[in-house]
Amino acid sequence: MRQAGAYSGLLCGGISGRTGPHSLPLARIMKIMKKSREDVKMISGESPIIFSKACELFIQELTRRSWIIAIQGKRKTLHKEDLTSVVIATDIFDFLITLVSNSDSHALGATTTILEVETID
Repeated sequence: MRQAGAYSGLLCGGISGRTGPHSLPLARIMKIMKKSREDVKMISGESPIIFSKACELFIQELTRRSWIIAIQGKRKTLHKEDLTSVVIATDIFDFLITLVSNSDSHALGATTTILEVETID
């Protein structure tokens, strides 16, 4: 008889037994989706799950790139400045530039340059 795998709990109830295969709260995602436009009234059951996975991948990519900056600075802790430099140096995150503070951007010139050289190669 086959034993349950290490990830079988994630597929049928998540870590806590209530959340499902996703780690972000679906109720909160649905609330954000409904508030995005006034004419959004109904949301299918699959949509929040897909958005949840997309958010997880987005957070994972930002974290991975920020971690590279932290390692280059010989640190093992992510700082706001790491995330700010990633947003400034990466074209696909241009929509976040208004969210990062302008006070951090002038202090990050050297770190941003390091990341730009790495992403061009």
